Amino acid sequence: MLLTRILTAIVGIPFMFLCVFFGGTMFYLMMFVISFFCVYEYLDILKKYRPYIKISLLMAVLFFLFLHFCSEIHINEVSFSAIVIAIVFFVKEVLAENPKSSIERIAVSFLGAFFIPLCLIHMVYLRNLYGGMEIIFFVFIVVWVLDTAAYAFGSMFGKRKLAKHISPKKTMEGAVAGLAFGILTAIICRAIFMSSILSMCDSIILGFVISIFGQFSDLAESLIKRDGDIKDSGKMIPGHGGFFDRFDSYIFAAPAVYYVLKLLK
Repeated sequence: MLLTRILTAIVGIPFMFLCVFFGGTMFYLMMFVISFFCVYEYLDILKKYRPYIKISLLMAVLFFLFLHFCSEIHINEVSFSAIVIAIVFFVKEVLAENPKSSIERIAVSFLGAFFIPLCLIHMVYLRNLYGGMEIIFFVFIVVWVLDTAAYAFGSMFGKRKLAKHISPKKTMEGAVAGLAFGILTAIICRAIFMSSILSMCDSIILGFVISIFGQFSDLAESLIKRDGDIKDSGKMIPGHGGFFDRFDSYIFAAPAVYYVLKLLK
């Protein structure tokens, strides 16, 4: 298992680095693939609700493609997309012969088709900003460090559970450590390669935002997996589980960073 994890990292990390470095279509396609498989794994996790997997995946693909042609999120485009996706699922249920649990199917299918692509497209929007390459590396590094710190400190010193009914291994001590190391990492990243993009105050704010929303995203994914009664979202990344497991921290963190940056600038 360890060898598989290492080999996957040896191949995957340089590939992601190149996608971030070159940006444009290459980075968009990477996020498109990540979004697609996150939606697929989410629907598979909640298959007990019998969501419309094929239709939801198709709507997710079309929605992600549609958002790609928008330079940034506008309420009219999002509202239009949400209405269209909802209508598709309601039409499917109206034409079906068994209305029992129809709202569950609609809700689960809609959340996969709309919510996950909408959140992850913000990684593309971040890459398209001024200093976008540095910002993406910044987000990746801060998330990786805070996750590692939260796990390590939680394992060694954790006593008080953060959300015991959702993720029993996560602790308050680990969360605080993740927050502290996330902010510290943001400050260090700013000093090393982002001094022309972020002020010291900006880096502290963004470190705080990434730490809070990144850890909350992880809990949100744990909630979904708990409902589906599974441990890992999938096995598509050898030695690392599923796409949803590896990129769950960005579900809420990416939009949060994007809009905070818009406010700061």
